[in-house]
Amino acid sequence: MAEEKKPAPPAAGGRANTKKELPEHFKAYKHVWVAVEIEHGQVHPVSYELLGEGRKLADKRGVELAAVVMGDDRASLEDAAVACFEYGADCVYLAQDPALAHYRNETATRVLTDIVNTYKPEILLLGATNLGRDLAGSVATTLLTGLTADCTELAIDEEGSLAATRPTFGGSLLCTIFTLNFRPQMATVRPRVLAMPEREAGRTGRIVEFAPGLVEDDIVTKVLDFIADRDSDKAQLPYADIVVAGGLGLGSAENFQLIRELAGVLGAEYGGSRPLVQKGWITSDRQIGQTGKTIRPKLYIAAGISGAIQHRVGVEGADVIVAINTDPNAPIFEFAHLGIVADAVTLLPALSQAFARRLRVNRLAS
Repeated sequence: MAEEKKPAPPAAGGRANTKKELPEHFKAYKHVWVAVEIEHGQVHPVSYELLGEGRKLADKRGVELAAVVMGDDRASLEDAAVACFEYGADCVYLAQDPALAHYRNETATRVLTDIVNTYKPEILLLGATNLGRDLAGSVATTLLTGLTADCTELAIDEEGSLAATRPTFGGSLLCTIFTLNFRPQMATVRPRVLAMPEREAGRTGRIVEFAPGLVEDDIVTKVLDFIADRDSDKAQLPYADIVVAGGLGLGSAENFQLIRELAGVLGAEYGGSRPLVQKGWITSDRQIGQTGKTIRPKLYIAAGISGAIQHRVGVEGADVIVAINTDPNAPIFEFAHLGIVADAVTLLPALSQAFARRLRVNRLAS
């Protein structure tokens, strides 16, 4: 009698070593897609960041990378398509319709789900912006598939599935999530979590036209006005080259003025950790970390911030991190490039004066 072979037990914390055969209908789903965010003719940089990461995923799967661009203005859509090719896309699905002149959840969801149902991508990525979060949840619900939100890392596992990693339990743990039983596999990633890819000028690809066939009279929501972020007083932290931030170690709301002064000298943006928002020292648009803004500046100066994992997730992409803290065992020193054990309230004014002198000397020299 032949001996029955039992499958190898799962590795600790993982899945079985035996490769699971995908359902037959999954074979129709191929390629990696990025839904490109375009607002008033401008592509949000997170879309290019996603194309850079999507290129890696597509190469690992041996499939194409495609971008979906939707809008009304033909010239803007064609410019966006050219940029998508130069940032790594092999194909662009282009949907042009007067009803797509402004973002509306109803129209964008309808068009994107129609394109997905027609061409069947294996993976669909969107930016975790206000617009992207709104669209991703609606599309995933309509398609009856899974969505992993606010990811910090994307990868392809040994079985070819999307491994989407995100913080959980208040940022104290990182959890890798798989959408094993549904397609497409969807994920959103916040701006500046991923590096901006190199742009390959002159790179081309093919454009697939998609006719949405929207009827304005059938659309319930109407756009009455548009107020751009750049015309408001809100912070623009994610794309600042220099960011100065403070934490509870500053001791008081009055001492936070030292952060503003140093930022002013450096021409930088300023922000702070979550406890400062909770205390009312800063507004929520200046919160840095997992539940705030993710930043990727050339220089990040953190004063009086302990550096818990929630904050680390939001800043570890910075080129240079300078940490100032009185506690030599503060977690921030584990990932800072330069650590200074000192009282930030004493050191910050000295830094502002030193930088101001150096900048004056440089201006005179030039």
